[in-house]
Amino acid sequence: MKNPIMDSNQKAQQQGLKAICNLPAGRRGVVRLLCGGEDFTHRMVALGFTPGVKVTVVHNYGRGPILVSVRDTHVALGRGEALKLLVEEL
Repeated sequence: MKNPIMDSNQKAQQQGLKAICNLPAGRRGVVRLLCGGEDFTHRMVALGFTPGVKVTVVHNYGRGPILVSVRDTHVALGRGEALKLLVEEL
């Protein structure tokens, strides 16, 4: 059985989108796609990660959570969440 999240990620990568966890600290992007279920999508929207919003990666050490600035607020995202949050790099 195919994994729908991986299928979405593969399609997004073909469009030039990246998971936010693949951006180094200091890089900016625009949220384009939330590749998760209903609970995940509601959580991300509640935190301010809506399509079209600009985000900046504050800390990304390659392991553990990453710190992202969105709408003048810092939000810590787990790696699993960060894999499902796709951005267009600026």
